[in-house]
Amino acid sequence: MAGGAFVGPSTVGNYEGRVTTFVITTCLVAAMGGLIFGYDIGISGGVTSMDSFLKKFFPSVYHKENEDHRESMYCKFDSHWLQLFTSSLYLSALVASFFSSTVTRLFGRKISMLSGGLVFLVGAFLNGAAANVAMLILGRLLLGVGIGFANQSVPIYLSEMAPAKIRGALNIGFQMAITIGILAANLINYGTSKIKEGYGWRISLALAAVPAIMMIVGSFFLPDTPNSILERGHPEKAKKMLQRIRGTNNVEAEFQDLAAANELAKRVEHPWKNILQPRYRPQLVICILIPFFQQITGINVINFYAPVLFKTLGFGDDASLMSAVITGIVNVVCTAVSIYSADRFGRRILFLEGGIQMIICQILVAVMIGINFGTKGVGNMSGSTADFVLFLICAYVAAFAWSWGPLGWLVPSEICPLEIRSAGQAINVSVNMFFTFLIGQFFLTMLCHLKFGLFLFFAGFVVIMTVFIYFFLPETKNVPIEEMNIVWKAHWFWGKYIPDDAVIGGHNLKELTA
Repeated sequence: MAGGAFVGPSTVGNYEGRVTTFVITTCLVAAMGGLIFGYDIGISGGVTSMDSFLKKFFPSVYHKENEDHRESMYCKFDSHWLQLFTSSLYLSALVASFFSSTVTRLFGRKISMLSGGLVFLVGAFLNGAAANVAMLILGRLLLGVGIGFANQSVPIYLSEMAPAKIRGALNIGFQMAITIGILAANLINYGTSKIKEGYGWRISLALAAVPAIMMIVGSFFLPDTPNSILERGHPEKAKKMLQRIRGTNNVEAEFQDLAAANELAKRVEHPWKNILQPRYRPQLVICILIPFFQQITGINVINFYAPVLFKTLGFGDDASLMSAVITGIVNVVCTAVSIYSADRFGRRILFLEGGIQMIICQILVAVMIGINFGTKGVGNMSGSTADFVLFLICAYVAAFAWSWGPLGWLVPSEICPLEIRSAGQAINVSVNMFFTFLIGQFFLTMLCHLKFGLFLFFAGFVVIMTVFIYFFLPETKNVPIEEMNIVWKAHWFWGKYIPDDAVIGGHNLKELTA
């Protein structure tokens, strides 16, 4: 059936075990790796809207914003150097994700998290002490390396540790940590902007060290996953860890599936070459398109440049920063909705509803900006109109927060078999970082040229991605991670790529289509 197969919990392996306090605690600690990503996403937009920061590092932008009244509203912040301050981090994260893939596979998930936290800490200190643009960019590049390692290892860690029935909720903890990081950054920016001496931006940037330290300390106490321990040749230790996280000694069925997956993985000497084989075509396509679509929703326009965007729309300094705080609160609350819903209602329904809601909001935002500022970027918004635009942006953020935000990380991390899992996650992270870089580097320039039509541009892509989800993404809720090929084999389109020997667990495919 077009739209994908649904695999209910009775059609796949129901392993012994319970949801233990140990596994929830370890997953919550690991998910804090998302704080460094979220904090950095949120901090850059607030800092680049502070006059003291602009005067020191980007005086031409400060002049256009405050003194050149002939400048179009759409173009006041158009500066490649200003955008490079935001985007350079994601370019280095892209490169780092390929190296972190090897570290994650050879040394384990927790070592990758520790490495990321240490490099991020150095970058935070450099940014807080920056004396020129070069020092700023160098610090951002180091932050990107840290994020590349964290985004590679944390989602895999969460997917491997969590029982299938709550894998969605625990994995979405990573996205929740990202949203909390964004909100914390918005609140800190609002507070530091009040410092009259003009050094508030230094505090904002240097405080990135706090989530980095949390991640470093947490990684020391985390156990490695049974999958990773087994992958590195310690079966007895892996079995004991599996027993501990499942809260039972009767883990033979799950352990045998892990062992079978590991034996298959051992025969794969070159995961980067193997992921190109037809049998892995569904995973490859999803690991490329999901992160691409996640970024082309335009969400990082809000995450990176919310204060700048709100200032562009005529909000005052305080109002623009407070509006960013409001959208940050919406982001956190609605991500919690996804934690509740992903394992109850499934991934597909959240993707589809979120996509439709984002399309409506983006079209209405474009209409409101077009009516009030036209193509010349001259005009203003009344208080009630500005409030309505803020409401629409909040509704858009809400839709993303319970759909493409968390699921964009969850789905790619749970669909790849062990032999290509590190490579698949590296592709997911690198594609995400590449298009995050493009959005960060060119959004203000695109706003200058496309004007209000930029929101229609993003809405058009959301239409495409929503159609893609409907036809090509099967439901993956409640499916054990090592049995995910059952889902692909049952799918109307992807099934032809999956050979029979790729289905672990011996389940009858007739059960899946019944």
